Amino acid sequence: ASVAWVAFTDTVPDPTTDAISAGVDILTKGDFDCLIALGGGSPIDTAKAMAVLATHGGAMRDYKVPNQVDHCDYPIIAIPTTAGTGSEVTRFTVITDTETDEKMLCMGLAYVPQAALVDYTLTVTMPWRLTADTGIDTLTHAIEAYVSKKQNPFTDSIAKSCMALVSRHLRTACNQPNNTSAREAMMLAATQGGMAFSNASVCMVHGMSRPIGAHFHVPHGLSNAMLLPAVTAFSAPHSAGRYADCARAMGTADDRDNDDTAVKKLLNELTGLNQDLKVPSPKAYGIGDNTYFSLLETMAEQALASGSPANNPRVPNAQEIVAIYEKIWE
Repeated sequence: ASVAWVAFTDTVPDPTTDAISAGVDILTKGDFDCLIALGGGSPIDTAKAMAVLATHGGAMRDYKVPNQVDHCDYPIIAIPTTAGTGSEVTRFTVITDTETDEKMLCMGLAYVPQAALVDYTLTVTMPWRLTADTGIDTLTHAIEAYVSKKQNPFTDSIAKSCMALVSRHLRTACNQPNNTSAREAMMLAATQGGMAFSNASVCMVHGMSRPIGAHFHVPHGLSNAMLLPAVTAFSAPHSAGRYADCARAMGTADDRDNDDTAVKKLLNELTGLNQDLKVPSPKAYGIGDNTYFSLLETMAEQALASGSPANNPRVPNAQEIVAIYEKIWE
């Protein structure tokens, strides 16, 4: 169509402020009117941050929560190639501050893409590990949206649909990568999960997950998976009915099970899913114990500062977060 365009290809997993700055330089020096974000959550989050910084200037840390940005001069068209983050439909971006290793949550309507082109055939070539990690990320989005203090009837319905799809199709998508029914179901689930948590917020798992990713470069879905069973066990007694609903939506429990039984079945399923998808502990992942344990208090502070744990059914203090980090170590 003879439309002038330039590709910014220096995106990185878990986008950093350095990568964003490089992208903003290209964006502001050219005569561009929009961005097309093609890839997983990291390229989409990169485009969101580039658009906001190119519009408003400053540094990315100026925009982390609780600050909110609702205007942006550059529309974004998001084309996800992974089935996990749901970033194509969310009002969030997560950027790591290169200077401090803090994984910053930024939010506002400025980060919502103008259009999302969701095509599951783009995910068929995802490798096994990426399929597993992004799939558990999707499940975490749905569970946390459902138990969040900000849940509502709209998010409840799509969160439960998302949980049902993941529980039925994630293992198949991993083990039969060319199974188009499983791939399509996981792509739908990812977008539903994104819509759910964008309107109800995530909770404690995500709050604790971001520091693990920032300090040790663990992929986001994988750090969620490391935490999900332990955080669920910590939180469930304060919202047994909600977590029991999750178990029923996933087909792990049924209406004959009381809430306590359903919650036990949910915990067993989350543990079993991690085993089936070969989720390592932080120790097994290769994180050095001296480094890990020396950063626990810092990570707890960063988790709380993100605001996400405040949405949790049971709001933790720093010591309780440190205890869970210690519990998941091995």
